[in-house]
Amino acid sequence: MRIKEVSAESILDSRKEKTISVTIKTNKGNFSASSPNGKSKGKFEAKPYKKNLEEDIKTLKEFSDYFSKESIENFEDLRRIEDTVEGHIGANSLFALESAVLKALAKEQKKEIWQLINPKAKRIPRFVGNCIGGGKHSNTNGKKPDFQEFLIIPETNSAIHSFDANKNAKADAQIILKKVDEKFENRKNDEDAWITSLDDKKVLEILKDLKEDMRDKKKLHFDYGIDVASSTFYKRKKYHYQNPKLDRTIGEQKDYLANLIKNFNLFYIEDPFNEEDFDSFAGLLKRFPKSLIVGDDLIVTNYKRLLKAIEKKSINAIIVKPNQCGSLMEVQKVCKLAKENNIKIIFSHRSGETEETILADLAFGFSADFFKCGITGREREAKLKRLIEIEEKLK
Repeated sequence: MRIKEVSAESILDSRKEKTISVTIKTNKGNFSASSPNGKSKGKFEAKPYKKNLEEDIKTLKEFSDYFSKESIENFEDLRRIEDTVEGHIGANSLFALESAVLKALAKEQKKEIWQLINPKAKRIPRFVGNCIGGGKHSNTNGKKPDFQEFLIIPETNSAIHSFDANKNAKADAQIILKKVDEKFENRKNDEDAWITSLDDKKVLEILKDLKEDMRDKKKLHFDYGIDVASSTFYKRKKYHYQNPKLDRTIGEQKDYLANLIKNFNLFYIEDPFNEEDFDSFAGLLKRFPKSLIVGDDLIVTNYKRLLKAIEKKSINAIIVKPNQCGSLMEVQKVCKLAKENNIKIIFSHRSGETEETILADLAFGFSADFFKCGITGREREAKLKRLIEIEEKLK
């Protein structure tokens, strides 16, 4: 396959913020892909654009002729794309470009996109759904949870069953919030999760009750967990909580999280400590090896940072957000290293999403263990429904 032409434009994500869409032209037609935007970003992730969005759009158009010299026949040939644009565009632009290339290649070879990565893939990842939100993703002038996400994880590897279970659980969570949160207004945050004025513990109590009710009344079983996103409220060696207002030292943060894990039997704990504290992650994992201690801001889909986490035994699960690094070749390396070290892989959306669905193909192709992509909302459901479509085609 040869790329005849490359163009790019600015579009709006689910937060109405600008992001990039890249279109390539081949003998088979035009193929477009877009990149999401993160809000709660790790400081070690790659820059989304070289200078800014407009400059990357201009650069891609200028490089159009360079791409026409390359023949792309398989996934590994993305290396040629990366060699051409290295140092000239940012991570968002590279991810959108490579995604468009994969779409074109799949069309030419009459394959599904995931088949370009691993034609033998067969595992449907477990869904991780953001049910109730707080932190940076919830815009409110009043009180809110300090933790960024309260997550529901159905105990099934069926995409359609997971999709339905999460929607059921979220609807029931709304009913409970109406009863216990007098300030609840049926509002949703950046990821379409419920906004509440309750504190972290009270939200976890809701999830605990919800789990029992769903099991007893609807025979639906799920685990639950939290994305602490602790780097967003860590400063000068303390974690600054706002609801209730108090400061915790690193040692106090360790004890607080340990108590939450024990008292609520938490299965999933993402970014419990700040993005440079590999040792505290390791300490928590040592105490709770059966829970998932998940690195997002700690790793930012970066091979070298994952190596460090492995050396320090900091995590047993990793968030993979392709636009954190931009390079799908880097994503491949990260996933391979994770599998070799028995680290669970969680492909994840961003808070500012588009209706791009390729994340589902990537998660399936790379045999992810989990797929973190919200529960409701047009942009998120598009990806969840793509996994359901993949599942249906496997039957």
